[in-house]
Amino acid sequence: MDLIQERPDFEYVVRGADGGRVLVNERTLATSCIVAPDRLISDWPVTAVAALDDAALATLFDLQPDVILLGTGERQAFPPPRVMAAVLQRGIGLEPMANAACARTYNVLAGEGRKVVAAFILAG
Repeated sequence: MDLIQERPDFEYVVRGADGGRVLVNERTLATSCIVAPDRLISDWPVTAVAALDDAALATLFDLQPDVILLGTGERQAFPPPRVMAAVLQRGIGLEPMANAACARTYNVLAGEGRKVVAAFILAG
């Protein structure tokens, strides 16, 4: 049987994630990062959901997503209400989830051509 490796139509694929690392293409990242289909920001300075602030959100908003997938570590955690409000006021969807689920969901949405951004929070 011949196996064919499918090549996505987008540049950055998340191959796996857990509470301590994210594998983007062939690169392992051990700090919080942001992945979009055409961009990788490997030095996002957020180490906890509660630490999300205006500067961290601005980096996400600059990518002009329709939806932000927020990987919150090993387990799902919800950001403070002020963060949810700031995102929703811009008409952007926000989905907090565990990092592993975030990786899977990002690949599906990016593969559909959606304007998606995955923000992974890793403890520093």
